[in-house]
Amino acid sequence: MWDYPQYFDVIVIGAGHAGCEAAHASAKVGAKTLLLTMNLDTIAKMSCNPSIGGSAKGQIVREIDALGGVMGKIADSSGINFRMLNRSKGPAVWGPRCQSDRYAYSSDMKFLLENTENLSLMQDGVQSFIIEEGKIKGVTTPLGTNYYAKTVVLSAGTFMKGLIHIGDQTKSGGRSGDPSSPISESLKELGFDLGRLKTGTPPRIHGKSIDFSLLEIQHSEEEVCFTSKQCPRNLKQIPCYITYTNQETQKIAEANLHRSAMYGGKIDSKGPRYCPSYEDKITRFKDRIRHQIFLEREGLKTHEYYAAGISTSLPFDVQVKMIRTIKGLENAEITRPAYAIEYDYLTSHQLKATLETHRIKNLFFAGQINGTTGYEEAAAQGLIAGINAAHNALDKPPFILSRTTSYIGVLIEDIITKKLSEPYRMFTSRAEHRLHLRYDNANTRLRPFGHQLGLVSDEDFASHQAEQTIIGETVAKLQKTRKEIDNKSLLLSTYLSRPETTYDQLKKLYPTIVPELDARLAQKVEIEIKYAGYINRQAKLLEKLDKLNNLAIPQEFDYMGMKTLRKEAAERLSKIKPQNLGHASRIEGVTHGDISILMVTLGH
Repeated sequence: MWDYPQYFDVIVIGAGHAGCEAAHASAKVGAKTLLLTMNLDTIAKMSCNPSIGGSAKGQIVREIDALGGVMGKIADSSGINFRMLNRSKGPAVWGPRCQSDRYAYSSDMKFLLENTENLSLMQDGVQSFIIEEGKIKGVTTPLGTNYYAKTVVLSAGTFMKGLIHIGDQTKSGGRSGDPSSPISESLKELGFDLGRLKTGTPPRIHGKSIDFSLLEIQHSEEEVCFTSKQCPRNLKQIPCYITYTNQETQKIAEANLHRSAMYGGKIDSKGPRYCPSYEDKITRFKDRIRHQIFLEREGLKTHEYYAAGISTSLPFDVQVKMIRTIKGLENAEITRPAYAIEYDYLTSHQLKATLETHRIKNLFFAGQINGTTGYEEAAAQGLIAGINAAHNALDKPPFILSRTTSYIGVLIEDIITKKLSEPYRMFTSRAEHRLHLRYDNANTRLRPFGHQLGLVSDEDFASHQAEQTIIGETVAKLQKTRKEIDNKSLLLSTYLSRPETTYDQLKKLYPTIVPELDARLAQKVEIEIKYAGYINRQAKLLEKLDKLNNLAIPQEFDYMGMKTLRKEAAERLSKIKPQNLGHASRIEGVTHGDISILMVTLGH
């Protein structure tokens, strides 16, 4: 039975994707942890797209799983459609993605947290922080209850001073149906600099009003998952559907742009460039009439469909007219209108690499509050913040991932060092080591860390080590075994490194020599051998980049005149005029690929 006030090692505020990972990691590390949320029924709620993973995001989820986090496990248990994105390209940019049953994802996560040792869950908000001598000591709730802790993780998502916009209608809320949080004022009083960002969501449509016979169909794929074990399929697999906007859709939107919250002057804050609203699409890409829409069912026990690709803040009557111009949606019934949401976030340069704030000791921030967008980016931050909050409370050393070892390291370095002009989303192009940071080798890179932290069990780590031994022995065998192939004496590894050769083909040619492996391990061996040369060459290039990052760039340099430089990068560089390559590499929107081009152009 609880007595008040309560004392904890770690308090986590907010039970979105960042808060869930933070609370789980903190408790697993051994800290007595409290997860505070305004509503226990909306734990890990998928407020926007009912999906996990994708390009670069799938790599992040794999890394979370390798470290002992839970997003991948819950995604696998609640997934109803799995696919591998970018399969036509090289494995370095492959990204696993799953469409989730929104309700199963939330309930599975809640059940897991309820059964996590050292973790208590409580439905309550946070009114203010208890600060003494520059250190956080706890929080005060709207009910007047004080909870005390050695460290606190704030993962408030889009709830801080959240405003929901539908046309000219505006209301307070952290998401549709949920109230916003008053924490912003407390943070400002403590001296934190806050900015405003926006994001949005498309309408939901009643499935019984959709004519699926007119739509393209996309089925779930086998052997795609996020966890290190064999891919489970706990739920029935269902397809998603594809349709497109058209000229009539665009005409209706253009005629009503003045009624859009985003284009009618009600919203000044920036939204995600790479996940644009429909208004952004028709404004920025005027010559492109057709835009793709994915219709994804929200769960097995609902007929609501998420219309990915047509986020908007136009009035509801306009949304209805637009949707009914689209093939298969001529009689569509909108069950929930699309909306845009504005919210406060912590501007960059106020956090350490552990995600602890510079201003208040023992206070950590994680998730969309740090200017990111996406469940996966939030969960990654929550995991790192939860580990470090627990380590701080238990007098253990900090845990920091570098950008050379993980997408998570890239993400955190970027958001704490680069000035964000729009919500930050992870892309493979942001990771200069992406040939090494593949989805398939996340365990190799990060599983040992997870085991050292206590997040990965001895049993799971032993299984990982056994797999690594098999892969290493197989690669070594192929690298030293020669055979007569095409009238030449070739190493089997050389033959396998050919683009058209697969491990299965090699096994059929030399069944007594090439080891029998399951499809997952065979793919790992094949990728490691095929990518070996590229990775070695990239390592040399990166070594050169490290030495040259501080070379000066002429202030009058004409970035816009460079045809090989991406337009976005040229615009940012022209505006900021960095003094050297090191400065240029830290500008938000400038990738390491852009820096390589600059290096060559400048003759370095």
